[in-house]
Amino acid sequence: MKDLFKKLLPFLTLLFLFLLLSILSPYFLTVDNLSTVARQTAVINIIAIGMTLVIISGGVDLSVGAVLALCGVCGTLLMEKGMGVVPATVLGILTGAGWGLLTGLTITSLRVPAFIASLGGLGMARGLTLLITDGRPVTDVPKSFARLGDGSFLGFIPVPVIFLILVAVIMSWVLRYTRLGRYAYAIGGNPQAAHLSGINLRSCGLAFYSILGGLTGLAGMIEASRLVTGQPTAGEGYELRAIAAVVIGGGSLSGGAGTVLGTTVAAFIMSLLNNGCNLLGISPFIQQILIGGIIVLAVAADEYRRRHT
Repeated sequence: MKDLFKKLLPFLTLLFLFLLLSILSPYFLTVDNLSTVARQTAVINIIAIGMTLVIISGGVDLSVGAVLALCGVCGTLLMEKGMGVVPATVLGILTGAGWGLLTGLTITSLRVPAFIASLGGLGMARGLTLLITDGRPVTDVPKSFARLGDGSFLGFIPVPVIFLILVAVIMSWVLRYTRLGRYAYAIGGNPQAAHLSGINLRSCGLAFYSILGGLTGLAGMIEASRLVTGQPTAGEGYELRAIAAVVIGGGSLSGGAGTVLGTTVAAFIMSLLNNGCNLLGISPFIQQILIGGIIVLAVAADEYRRRHT
């Protein structure tokens, strides 16, 4: 029963928040508000799903917020130069995958700790984005680009949610049924044993960070589409929210644990918290305190669980 309660706790928390906000605010259960929550959650959730793979393998990436802005700016700049929406979007996603590959090379080849490599990458990506835009947003983009972030499927399903479902299904399949997914758990659980078992840690590391980079690029293009601009300051703080979603969803910063479903539910919990605070007029500064506190409590709970198992 104790194990079952732990598995059901994120779902029960999400249900409790949903019911509580429905009672406290008459604006919560409106179509416009729920659609906004779903679109906002999709961006963070797509990044968090990629972060799940990296954290399961024992790594971390603090640069995803800055990389999101870089990918959005690169894609919109190509549109401004006359490239079509689809190829520019694809190149924006590939920009993220390429940046993730460079991060992976820094970690696996130069033996730089993931925390330091990604922290340095955060500064470089943010600085490069501001440099190529001179700090100004990219606004001259086709109106059709807005369909990616604000469009709807069948008239009521937000397009970003469709992408989120596809990413979640594919990544769940990768983690559960593919060799790469099994290797991620093995490397995160005991990298030395994984190496002695014949697992190529370098190739796997490159794959993990490249996948995260590509998903960050997709999230960056969705975010740019929602704003209909390439915003060089977009994505600030997104890395903390992505990491928090993984940890709250049952992932361990020590590696070897985590699921896509848990991460997805946790991301929705944080989005409902943010949305509820906004509807109830609670200061955004308090929201930051709440997110920070949740991260600390989730990590403390994970450490307690590891010591008593």
